[in-house]
Amino acid sequence: MCIAAVLAAMLVPFLPLSGHAQEQYQYESDLVARKRILPDVGAGFRQVRIGPNGNFYVLTAPAPALLIYDPSGKRVGQIPDASASTAKNAAIVYGESFDIDHDGHIAVCDRGANALKIYSPNGTLSALIKIQGPISVAFLPGDEIVVASPNAEHLVTAYDLTGKLIRDYGDREEIADRADLNTQANFGHLTTDDAGNNYFSFDYLPEPTVRKFDRVGYLALEISLKTLEFEPAAQAARKAIARSESFENSVPSLHRIISAVGVDSHSQELWIAIGTLLMRFDKEGMRLSSFRIFLPRGGALEPSQILVDRDKLLMGADPQGIYEYAIPQKLPQ
Repeated sequence: MCIAAVLAAMLVPFLPLSGHAQEQYQYESDLVARKRILPDVGAGFRQVRIGPNGNFYVLTAPAPALLIYDPSGKRVGQIPDASASTAKNAAIVYGESFDIDHDGHIAVCDRGANALKIYSPNGTLSALIKIQGPISVAFLPGDEIVVASPNAEHLVTAYDLTGKLIRDYGDREEIADRADLNTQANFGHLTTDDAGNNYFSFDYLPEPTVRKFDRVGYLALEISLKTLEFEPAAQAARKAIARSESFENSVPSLHRIISAVGVDSHSQELWIAIGTLLMRFDKEGMRLSSFRIFLPRGGALEPSQILVDRDKLLMGADPQGIYEYAIPQKLPQ
């Protein structure tokens, strides 16, 4: 059983846990998907976004382009557009992550090309930034882009739309003597809210950890799940790291801990998935509730992405595809 599954299995009703203090939270009923959307999206799924025109933008890998669907699910285009796909470096080699801003600019972490590719709203490649192993990208207000790469000196690096470096921030975690193990431990994903806060979730850190940075890069909040209930799984993860260190030429194979993170752009509520368990936190990092995630006809979902869209959650995984969930009402305090 993977570490994420162990962590999820340990969570039971009224487990005390939060970002900076132990509090009681309420365990709610299982969360069952209302429906599957974009049914032809499945194997290779990486990410879905909703553009300013209401269209769905979907990244799969490997694929040479982002696919665009209208609200009814009909495919209506791609990025880069068909006429620009022959332009040098415009095609996507292996897309890992992408984001779209309010004006329709697209930024893609093309891990296969070791580059961040920025496309104009009309689908043409407007800038290319060489980055070793980019993993995640998100837009900030003011035409800025933040990128996460485990090979960088800091967790987050910010650029403008032309590719100019603006700043970097966020201390890396050093959990081993081997550089390659530390590199994998600093794999992480980014999401942002309307205020310009950006959230970095560590994929492989033994203690599930999410850091919230403000608009200019100062640490505003850290949710680090280090209670006694998580200690056995964290110890197991650290023992796996120690075993990897003892074999000098072994390939690091850490278990993924946090499956996905999403944020409500307006309320700044944070949703964190560990395996098939979904936790809901308020903007101060206090846990509000927890759910088990299920598909419409049975079977559990371990999401690789969470997109909060007003009154619903879109969660997807490879190869199951993308599903829509209603956001449950908050229980009285």
